[in-house]
Amino acid sequence: MLRRLALFAAGAVSAALLVAPGATAAAPDAAGQQPPPDSAFEKITLNDRPGEPLDLAVLPDKRVLHVTRAGQVWLNDPDTGGNKLAAELDVYQHDEEGLQNVAIDPDFRKNKWVYLYYSPPLDTPVDDPLTPVNEGDAPFEGTEEDWDRYQGHLQLSRYKLRGDTLDLASEQKILQVPVDRGICCHVGGDIVFDAKGNLYLTTGDDSNPFESDGYAPIDERDGRHPAFDAQRTSANTDDLRGKVLRIKVRRDGSYAIPRGNLFRPGTPKTRPEIYAMGLRNPFRAEIDPRTGDLYVADYSPDAREASDARGPAGQGKWLVLDEPGNYGWPYCATAELPYTDYDFATGASGEPFDCAAPVNTSPHNTGRTELPSVEQPEVWYSYGESAEFPGLGTGGIAPMAGPAYDHSWLTTLRNLDVAWPRYYDGAPLFAEWGRDYLREFRLDRSGAVTDIRPVVQTLADPPVDNPMDLEFGPDGALYVLEYGDGYFSENEDAQLSRIDYIGRTGNHAPDVELAAAPVKGLAPLTVDFSSAGTADPDGDRVRYAWDFDGDGSTDSNDANPSHTYTEDGTFKATLQVTDRHGRSAAMDVDIRVGNQAPEVTLVKPVDDQEFHFGDAVDFEVAVADEDEVDCTEVVVHYVVGHDSHGHAQSTTAGCTGTIQTRPIGGHDPAHGNITGVFVAEYTDAGGLTGSDLAVMKVVG
Repeated sequence: MLRRLALFAAGAVSAALLVAPGATAAAPDAAGQQPPPDSAFEKITLNDRPGEPLDLAVLPDKRVLHVTRAGQVWLNDPDTGGNKLAAELDVYQHDEEGLQNVAIDPDFRKNKWVYLYYSPPLDTPVDDPLTPVNEGDAPFEGTEEDWDRYQGHLQLSRYKLRGDTLDLASEQKILQVPVDRGICCHVGGDIVFDAKGNLYLTTGDDSNPFESDGYAPIDERDGRHPAFDAQRTSANTDDLRGKVLRIKVRRDGSYAIPRGNLFRPGTPKTRPEIYAMGLRNPFRAEIDPRTGDLYVADYSPDAREASDARGPAGQGKWLVLDEPGNYGWPYCATAELPYTDYDFATGASGEPFDCAAPVNTSPHNTGRTELPSVEQPEVWYSYGESAEFPGLGTGGIAPMAGPAYDHSWLTTLRNLDVAWPRYYDGAPLFAEWGRDYLREFRLDRSGAVTDIRPVVQTLADPPVDNPMDLEFGPDGALYVLEYGDGYFSENEDAQLSRIDYIGRTGNHAPDVELAAAPVKGLAPLTVDFSSAGTADPDGDRVRYAWDFDGDGSTDSNDANPSHTYTEDGTFKATLQVTDRHGRSAAMDVDIRVGNQAPEVTLVKPVDDQEFHFGDAVDFEVAVADEDEVDCTEVVVHYVVGHDSHGHAQSTTAGCTGTIQTRPIGGHDPAHGNITGVFVAEYTDAGGLTGSDLAVMKVVG
């Protein structure tokens, strides 16, 4: 932020303000207050089989949409506890591409628009399992002609939600963001709206970070894929990547440019959609509903130590945008932490970049040469304990911007039973995907962070498991999408959850247990259901509501009913249990009648198998299914695991084959938990999917 950068440069923001958790410096409304105990909160699972979850949106009636990378849009219904597939898009999946985001229109009650940001298939090359090479991987070395085949885009569109179904035929295409396909990484983003109806879209730098030793990817060599140079995107004033974009969508799906973006419309070699630039991977953003400030979290490069020859160690950042600006990537980690100019051809280091007046002379730059000065983020931190922000702890760097709680409007509600208390009013939340926690930031009137405090840190273990997205709902509860531990698949700990405040009533929701036998078989299939183990923590009497076929209607109120399925299909059988105060929780189970999900086994590689980066790794996938197995539909992802997250490197097809791994700069197995992960998936003709994975050890 421009006004805060001036204060920072003048020394007005001192380390003394950045106190550890528990200090008294805080926002005025919270001064002297103690946070409510964790026992005053309760976590409710809404969907414990959410696919590979990426983003969520809470509707005004408390239904919840969430999306998966594979293209599914799920809807959770609070009235029944059931989860329904609202839509399924055909998306391109390679590296990190797919369906990225979901958001609802500010006027959703009237217009029912739902926004998605996704990767359309286009005519991008994909792997032919009958050949020894992977045609889906773009070559690292080559010519423009070699790379042109992989030019694609991500699509920002909106669709009508009709009942519980997203009408894909109603699509209005709004904006396209270019992408270099077939090569990793950073193509995600987030969609948020401000009070004026302006749409903000964050976009990653679409650059490969793995051959830059964890420092700035500024490889300008002839014949080298442009994706190794983030100067072509984040530092390019004529490119939409590595940015925060701000537009105003019109009724017909076209858009206008609001006043006050970084470049005025018509400015040569610029894009007027750009609000902020110089970002690496701004994966999550949220609007403060009262101030209109945009909170953005930007992911860090991977260098664990600073280098005199290359620049600073990796820095995660949290920004408060109330004005347009440049945040420096790939020239500066912060306004005071420049990278060093580095020649990838000779290995020689030059001078540190000038963060006050950065210049983009890359041959891949199509925009202006002279760039705006670099802004200072409000929060920055590396792997160890931060001297300025000790409340962030230590560990991996995967920042997620969370929402600012606005308690004032909740006073108009009749039912405040689960709404978070006034203590959190005005405090933006912050999630750390790599550290499994939530924090609240306390800001002073200038917007500087004065205190960082834990939030529900003992509610569960962990309280949130790799939080992907969080949003306060119309009931004042916090909705959280949790990725769980794993890579590019539905992980065992993944879930859509809701964190309620129960400190006003002390009333807990029932603890639901559900059992069913058998859960698969041929029609007619009689299934015995059981609620044994279900209990209310407060001793209240409860009532049962079973929905056997997922149509939203109650089929039985018995505690332990039976049901006979006469038609083939996969049915989500849901049990919702409600206490005498109206508090409820639900659980569901998939009943598969007829065609069964394939059983996928990754025969090789195997867990803990040792390999070196640069090895060619053979894979073999065995699939057991009722129908004939089509090996061309077997998909294998190769992922570099880094701590608890991963970066997809390649996607191939076939029951057997070889994936050529490559050296990965900045990912030394001696200095971090670095693994090689293979994920195999197969979807049969009936649409059912099975998967398996192996995590290998990197040596040398």
